[in-house]
Amino acid sequence: ADLIGGSGDRRGFLDLLEQLARTREKAVALDDPFRRRVFEALPAGGLEGRTRAMLKVEDGCTNFCAYCIIPYARGAVRSLPVEQAAAQARDLAEAGYRELVLTGIELSAYGRDLPERPGLAALIAQVCRAVPGMRVRLGSLEPRTVTEDFCAQLAGLPNLCPHFHLSLQSGCDATLARMKRRYTTERYLESVELLRRHFDRPALTTDLIVGFPGETEGEFAQTLSFLQTCAFAQMHIFPYSRRQGTPAAGMPGQIPNGEKARRAHQGAELARAMEKSWLSSWMGQRVAVLFEEEKDGFWRGYTPQYIEVRGKGENLHNRVCPVTLTAVGEGVAFGVVTEEEAP
Repeated sequence: ADLIGGSGDRRGFLDLLEQLARTREKAVALDDPFRRRVFEALPAGGLEGRTRAMLKVEDGCTNFCAYCIIPYARGAVRSLPVEQAAAQARDLAEAGYRELVLTGIELSAYGRDLPERPGLAALIAQVCRAVPGMRVRLGSLEPRTVTEDFCAQLAGLPNLCPHFHLSLQSGCDATLARMKRRYTTERYLESVELLRRHFDRPALTTDLIVGFPGETEGEFAQTLSFLQTCAFAQMHIFPYSRRQGTPAAGMPGQIPNGEKARRAHQGAELARAMEKSWLSSWMGQRVAVLFEEEKDGFWRGYTPQYIEVRGKGENLHNRVCPVTLTAVGEGVAFGVVTEEEAP
């Protein structure tokens, strides 16, 4: 490699690239992640012509889950101040974006480093109010973020998408403990029930790691049962991947790759069944779809619950249109555009 850089100074990396082009001298520019204390605010946005923009509001993680290398590379929690986040959101709305996704390495830790410790709910509320005509969607949340107060603060925001991605990783308490996750299945289920009580038909999605060291058949069975209890709209399923330098890499009971693949396949089958059930429950409903692109004769877009919808119409790009859902496909819903939004 001619140039090696870390994630602490992305603007500086561009300068190093230009320097390399001039001098042809190889360089290594790595800082100590644990000494980072300042959030590097980067220009928010998306690709030209897109409908959805990303706004990164947090960096760093100090959870140190047993399988994860991220805290060693990203360092401590750093947050973009609320006022700056709201200002960037307004700029993106003025640029024509119709949806904004708030992202972070550990989004739930937002604000811990700021003087007034505003917290994630305060950030979301201020951003939503800054751009009332723009959808606001959240990135992945740590389950314990969801409390009665969190839901009460956010449930009245009309432009907050009722789509919540709660990282689960395992539905077995013994496995969660080995993973050094900081919640139990009981606490996770409490979050699920709170969201369903405060929001109208929210989409709940999650991540799952199968084949974690020491995971027995019985523990995996507990996970499958818990997944059905939660009835997720969609799941991302990963076989455990060994990362050098993490506690899990040296744990006994490493699962063979073939067995991890089998469990991932079994989990994916369950995920597809739950997703089909979720989509089927929306048939006949009239939903608002933000259309993104035309492909294979259909316009493709998403509801606030992140249901992918395909329909036909003329020049629907970046328009929010009412659609009556009529059929379920593989991971998508089809519908009839009943009324086109004015340009």
